[in-house]
Amino acid sequence: MRTTITLTPEADGLVRKLMRERGLTFKEAVNAAIVDGLTAGRESSSYSTPTFDLGRARIPLDQALAVAGELEDEQLRRKAEAGK
Repeated sequence: MRTTITLTPEADGLVRKLMRERGLTFKEAVNAAIVDGLTAGRESSSYSTPTFDLGRARIPLDQALAVAGELEDEQLRRKAEAGK
């Protein structure tokens, strides 16, 4: 299929860089860039993050929301006393 497109200077530079790196024609480089860009998300493999043992909790985690609320209240009290 033939079509006319207008490339930005940045896109043109990237296509020409791809041409040099892979030894492609302009048409091949544009097609490769489009295919690579549109299929990049489909080829993703599963991603896992490393896990670490942080030891025992220093506070009871079943009370975590209450502790967070107390810390926030304390911070608000300090700000109010400082006049902020």
